[in-house]
Amino acid sequence: MARRATIVGSGPNGLAAAVSLARAGYAVRVVEAASTPGGGVRTSPLTLPGYRHDVCSAVHPAALSSPFFRAFGLDRIDWIVPDVSFAHPLDDGRAALAWRDLDRTVAELGADGRAWRSLVRPLNRHLDHVVDFTGNQLLRVPRHPITTTRFALRMLEVGTAAGRRMLHTFRTDEGAALLTGVVAHANTRLPSLAATASALYLLAHAHSTGWAYPRGGAQAIADALIADLRAHGGEIDLDHRVGDLSLLDWGDPAAGDLLLLDAAPRLALTLPDVPARYARAVRRYRYGPAVAKVDFALDGPVPWANPDVALSPTVHVGGTRAEIESGENAIAAGRIAERPYVLAVQPSVLDATRAPRGHQVLWAYIHVPAGSMLDPTETVTRQVERFAPGFRDRVLATHAMTAAQRQAYNPAEIGGDILGGTFSMAQAVRRPIVSTVPWRTPMRGVYLASASTPPGPGVHGMPGWHAARTALRDAGAPAGLEELFGA
Repeated sequence: MARRATIVGSGPNGLAAAVSLARAGYAVRVVEAASTPGGGVRTSPLTLPGYRHDVCSAVHPAALSSPFFRAFGLDRIDWIVPDVSFAHPLDDGRAALAWRDLDRTVAELGADGRAWRSLVRPLNRHLDHVVDFTGNQLLRVPRHPITTTRFALRMLEVGTAAGRRMLHTFRTDEGAALLTGVVAHANTRLPSLAATASALYLLAHAHSTGWAYPRGGAQAIADALIADLRAHGGEIDLDHRVGDLSLLDWGDPAAGDLLLLDAAPRLALTLPDVPARYARAVRRYRYGPAVAKVDFALDGPVPWANPDVALSPTVHVGGTRAEIESGENAIAAGRIAERPYVLAVQPSVLDATRAPRGHQVLWAYIHVPAGSMLDPTETVTRQVERFAPGFRDRVLATHAMTAAQRQAYNPAEIGGDILGGTFSMAQAVRRPIVSTVPWRTPMRGVYLASASTPPGPGVHGMPGWHAARTALRDAGAPAGLEELFGA
């Protein structure tokens, strides 16, 4: 009889673990609380029939460089790679664009072009080195020390107030805002070393593999993984919410059966005989601010004051660097920003499958304090209208989800935190514990496989792949586990 592997959670990390173990010969069962699989990569008609909205994530900068997805097979998904990775509108009809072509971006940034090239080029030219450094546990000697050193120096330059004062890195509103819109993805107080590290990672992708997304919606990622899982004998158990692992039949760890958790690490504490030291470490792991999201069905394109903004699916809406940092710092202090940073995605500009002919969908979220009950619809509408006059008149229907509702929808999003834990340098090392193998728990056969483990958030499948490979090595599998995918 084959060894059993039970995966709790069907997000991209849980599915990455599931297909890896199924290919290794395990009898795999994925247990999912929702009525549809996919976790953070679900697509659904949230507003009106014919409009396909991404329920959680929408654009996936890390996907095309992910070692897991490269081994799994990138060609199994129809990826759209925009010529413009992201856009940033400003008042008075101004805008800045991050073209995938670095030289074009540099030319359009004018006085800030040289600084942008200096910041990005050493990283995007060695993207594999950046991915290797950031995609694993940081408690190890880096295999590419030159790239790692360059990365660290740029963190200090951009991520500290002292570095910015000394180097005056960006002098124009356009250059400073274009950078800050990426830094603000981290949902933390700014300036911040951790947020800057995240931004450098995203920027390296913006000017290399690009900020890709699947045609038809994020669900295409889950569908491809599920098809492979089922082809290798795996199954998915839907509408099965697990709140206490002691009640879950996951086999016999003494016989080599495995339990992998694409869930909040504290779920592991519901197992019997958890060592007290491990339980204390997991309870000390902190969660950060949340997001509140709204989806729009539109009767046409967003009427941006600067039409070039329509060239990019991803738009950072928030004004100047000072405005964005002020708003993010308000959230970090537990307050709602009056004019917040809005992370918006207009997938229909390159994907006609997402809405009826001539119509579009818009995906948008703002940062809010954990557990917030704020409906973001009016706040987002007002902020988008600021840079796209007439936007309100294009709206046919909306669907909102508050931070509190996000946790109810996905228990792994504690308080509505979609990043799997506070984004800080301390928690880059302690994620969720300080260990060279943080995916392994002290409970026999039990592993963590969520964004609360390295390398953290993003649709790249790496926490699940690390967890599965750790489990296989613990079981005595050979080192060349990439061969599971025919690499």
